[in-house]
Amino acid sequence: MANVKVLNMSGSEVGSIELNDNIFAVEVNEHVMHQAVVQYLANQRQGTKGTKTRSEVRGGGRKPWRQKGTGHARQGSIRAPQWTGGGVVFAPKARDYSFKLNKKVKRLALKSALTTKVNENKLIVLENLNLEQIKTKEMQNVLNNIEVSKALVVLEDGNKNAILSARNIPDVKTASVNTINVYDILKYDTFVVTKQAVEKIQEVYA
Repeated sequence: MANVKVLNMSGSEVGSIELNDNIFAVEVNEHVMHQAVVQYLANQRQGTKGTKTRSEVRGGGRKPWRQKGTGHARQGSIRAPQWTGGGVVFAPKARDYSFKLNKKVKRLALKSALTTKVNENKLIVLENLNLEQIKTKEMQNVLNNIEVSKALVVLEDGNKNAILSARNIPDVKTASVNTINVYDILKYDTFVVTKQAVEKIQEVYA
């Protein structure tokens, strides 16, 4: 099992924690991580965009002028795509972009992403992150102490002060154990997690 240092909010080492090899030391599978990222981004798309084709635009039922003898090019409808106010060629339609991944694939992708952070020494375990009040400056001081800027901070449930304190810090996102995903883990440079949250991750995903 991999041993990772445990830091306090001042950035000092106060111990170590053993990480479960079944979660933090698996064989990294880049393909399933890519699938998980593509699925996450696809599921974020609203798919509500829609414009009208020539068959849906109002009007244009009458031929604008006779076929021959006018000197104009022949036209069949004033709602053809080349006319102002006409329909759109291959118009985008509202659709659902989301798709499903098997649970085993999603779990393997998450474990691969976590293993990647351990291998890159980008996983930091905090003894706790208990802020006395909701204050952005206090949260920023903690991040400065552990020398982190762009980070995903994973907290135990109910840690409201830390969540709200981090909300206005650019390039920092908070998450709970149940809401972490491959996209966020890979997007942020450092994976910061409290000791309590690590234990829950190992309990949930083992």
